[in-house]
Amino acid sequence: MKHVNSRRDFLKTASAASLTLAAGGWSQHANAAEFVLKYANNLAMTHPMNIRAAEMAKAISEQSKGRIELQIYPNNQLGGDTDMLAQVRSGAIDMFTLSSLTLGTLVPIAQISGMGFAFKDYDTVWAALDGDLGAHMRQEIQGKSTLFAFEKIWDNGYRQITNNTKSIHTPDDLKGMKLRVPPSPLWTSMFKALGVSPTSINFAEVYSALQTGIVQGQENPLAIIYTSKLYEVQKYCSMTNHMWDGFWMLGNKKSFERLPKDLQEIVRINANAAGMKQREDVRKLNESLAGELKAKGIQLNDADHEAFHAKLRQVKFYDEWHKKFGDQAWSILEKYSGKLS
Repeated sequence: MKHVNSRRDFLKTASAASLTLAAGGWSQHANAAEFVLKYANNLAMTHPMNIRAAEMAKAISEQSKGRIELQIYPNNQLGGDTDMLAQVRSGAIDMFTLSSLTLGTLVPIAQISGMGFAFKDYDTVWAALDGDLGAHMRQEIQGKSTLFAFEKIWDNGYRQITNNTKSIHTPDDLKGMKLRVPPSPLWTSMFKALGVSPTSINFAEVYSALQTGIVQGQENPLAIIYTSKLYEVQKYCSMTNHMWDGFWMLGNKKSFERLPKDLQEIVRINANAAGMKQREDVRKLNESLAGELKAKGIQLNDADHEAFHAKLRQVKFYDEWHKKFGDQAWSILEKYSGKLS
């Protein structure tokens, strides 16, 4: 499949992939495979993650000569994030893509890549996550759970704030706002520091929570806001770029180790290759969607990024998390981010 070069190309490709994935598990071969792997995620079938996952499943089937069937379960079909995390830990799910910050509920250090205003641009992000910071995180994931993380983290993007009340320009505009955040101690801590009333809700329930007014707003990259149609239940989108977020492709250790070494390598190579392609897809899609969201009735504005960063420094947010993560991990982070506090 060719690269996604524009929103139009992406949506055309996404429509075709949706038909492939709509029934539940993606399957390449009619004959029973020797190994069946279940891969689950929380994103819409039209998101680049699932477009590239379908491509990955096809390549794995072909290169293994039909010995492996990778079944894809998108859009929370197997439960919310916390449910699917429990399932991949037990082996009921073999592979799962999860935000590093939500993974922090199990492996605290996994949250460090989502530190507020840590990465000024994508060059910095990939230098860190493909370098020492990513290696440190993967080591911690493997050492403290039944899981392991593949080498290449997938992109989610820089996160923006949407709500139904007003445009957000500075932290003062957020005071008292009921904002949905994913289940993550770092997310909750950061938004409390910014004066928000954060509410942890799994992504599967976000649309209805916004629709019914349980929360006034949420925060996500534009690609998720668009593909999950959150513009239907939100009025304002403020470009805060408050954190970068990525998805680790997680695997269950025992499940993966039952594959012969040559088949493990086929899965590993294709998972990493799909992640690299998905990174470029997400970057291009996020960059192209401002106009599309405006056409859907969303009011967009640029926020004062330095005002947010200054607020976090003022309330000692970075000092608090430096202590929690420890000197070693923090020094690796600041090798890429520069001094944060």
